[in-house]
Amino acid sequence: MAPFIALIVSFVLFRVLGLFGLTPFDGWQPSLQAAAAVMLLLTASAHWGKRRADLIRMVPPSFRQPGLIVTLTGLLEIAGAVGLLFPATSRTASWCLAALLIIMFPANVHAARKKLTIAGSPVPGLPVRTLLQLVFIAVVLLAG
Repeated sequence: MAPFIALIVSFVLFRVLGLFGLTPFDGWQPSLQAAAAVMLLLTASAHWGKRRADLIRMVPPSFRQPGLIVTLTGLLEIAGAVGLLFPATSRTASWCLAALLIIMFPANVHAARKKLTIAGSPVPGLPVRTLLQLVFIAVVLLAG
């Protein structure tokens, strides 16, 4: 839920500051690009921090080398976040991020079905995780 909250709060903040000319994010799309980047950087940070072991457990057992998968997806989230911020790459980054979110969805299903935790808190149930994933996909596509 923290990524969703970060997305909403940062979007509102960038939008309000942009209206007053205090950021270069003037308009809803630049604000959404920046907010999506904040959200992605937040989620990527978990790939190497205290939550890394929790993310590794989320990878379905049918996938080999879950630690490598977690590292690669974290790097791709960072690359996508940066890509969203540049007009020349934002469209490509948005499509690649949407694909990444779809590819990572089996980990969300696995985590929900196994009732795993992240940092000691239970992951949201499958309906909530599905809705959040759809929102994140829509956000990155609109941001591009």
